[in-house]
Amino acid sequence: MNAQERFVERLRLHMTATGQQLAELSVPRLLEGTGARFVCGWVTAVDADARTVRIDDDRILRYDTLVYALGSVADTASVPGVDEHAYTLSSVQDAQALADRLERLGGGTVVVAGSGLTGVESAAEIAERHPELNVVLLGRDEPGAAMNARARTYLQSALGCLGVTVRHGVEVVKVLPGSVELAGAESIAADVVLWTSGTRMSPLAAAAGLAVDERGRVVTDHALRSVSHPDVFAVGDAAAIRQGYGVMHGTCQSGMPTGVHAAVSIVRMLGGKRPKRFRFGYYHTPVSLGRHDAVVQFTRPDDSPRRVHLTGRPAARYKETVSASPWPTFGRMKKMPASGAFWPHGGRFTRRAAGAE
Repeated sequence: MNAQERFVERLRLHMTATGQQLAELSVPRLLEGTGARFVCGWVTAVDADARTVRIDDDRILRYDTLVYALGSVADTASVPGVDEHAYTLSSVQDAQALADRLERLGGGTVVVAGSGLTGVESAAEIAERHPELNVVLLGRDEPGAAMNARARTYLQSALGCLGVTVRHGVEVVKVLPGSVELAGAESIAADVVLWTSGTRMSPLAAAAGLAVDERGRVVTDHALRSVSHPDVFAVGDAAAIRQGYGVMHGTCQSGMPTGVHAAVSIVRMLGGKRPKRFRFGYYHTPVSLGRHDAVVQFTRPDDSPRRVHLTGRPAARYKETVSASPWPTFGRMKKMPASGAFWPHGGRFTRRAAGAE
């Protein structure tokens, strides 16, 4: 089930926000030949005890097993004025609205609030596509804070070459129609504000009675099942998944393996087997800096940076290969017999023999 037939590649929404045309990926078309039935609708309620899902046209769908994968959206509620005066990248419609505004702007200042990876990629993309604009990146942490020193220096230098003004160690406390207000009463003029600082979860999981953490993520067991309702699997941003190094953070890098693991676990259970423990280690952090530049920080399984990193055009090609990789993988999975599976292991996928324990 999905709210629209188009599958949105959220990791590319900063490209949509600058007017670039992306591939139209149809969920029904991707599911052809799998035996899965697509239902288009917006989920409005889940009843975990009755095992039902309500969608926006008041249809009620019953389930034996539910995969909860509602993800996250930009947190527009924590800071006054964000919801009314800032753009986000929560959906393709949001990104297209920003692209239209930037195209009409002609000049002026764009403030990107949030110096995390989404903010960095967005600021770089806007600066490259719209050199007539003054792009300001604001955040508590310096861009690339989680990278090693050389990778971080490269990233910040690339932003400088694109003309992006970076200010870290600052906090936006209010967004106004023509400016942002920082802690300490300083104000920065802004013709457009893009908000990339923080995410929030759908309240549906908590309302359904599922055990959730302080952020509203479904708390899972070692197999990605809800600790309160084992007939519910939770994946991606919507799940609080604990590994040996701590709770996984929501990224596309972890979203696909959790989804695959849940699907394989369901197949195992239908065959009378127990689901296996989910194990995941991070491998890299690829960050685009426009269309022809990037930095890739290779990481340890706990996401701490290694000494190895990649920069420039080779990094940009690597980033594009990684971004496009789910679709070849999905195609291979569709062709496999039901007894075959791709298993998440160490942040990468390895094939195991059909029927292997």
